[in-house]
Amino acid sequence: MPSDHDSWPTLDELLREEEELERTGLSETDAYELGMRAVAAASERGLPVAVGVWRAGRQLFHCGLPGSTQDNDAWLRRKGRVVMRFEHSSLYVARLCRDKNVTLAERYGLPASRYAAAGGALPLRVRGTGVVGWMGVSGLPQVDDHRFVVDILRGAAQ
Repeated sequence: MPSDHDSWPTLDELLREEEELERTGLSETDAYELGMRAVAAASERGLPVAVGVWRAGRQLFHCGLPGSTQDNDAWLRRKGRVVMRFEHSSLYVARLCRDKNVTLAERYGLPASRYAAAGGALPLRVRGTGVVGWMGVSGLPQVDDHRFVVDILRGAAQ
């Protein structure tokens, strides 16, 4: 019987995904449109998630949907800090830690109260610039959080 870990994307798959999702820019309007796409998709499916979009340390979009809690907001911020620290998706860092059988605290000295190696936040990488921010969701199992954000980013105009 496969474990939950076996159903995760590989590190190589996650890196390819990040490359595919590179954007041409990230304006305030872009952030709003990404956030609203996520809210519409989550609302349609009745998902109890918090959605956030950040650029350069500034929160440009946030929405807590019915059933989400302050805990989801906290997880969202913790996952986003991982993205900005490592410039990879929070699921990539979670997979890296699981593959090495270490925690962020053990490997990098990062406190769990501020950083979460758990899927659901992805870098917003701008072509020619690099990572300028992140988009995330919290409220589902971590691989589902990750896949939800990937689907939103894939469906958005780049």
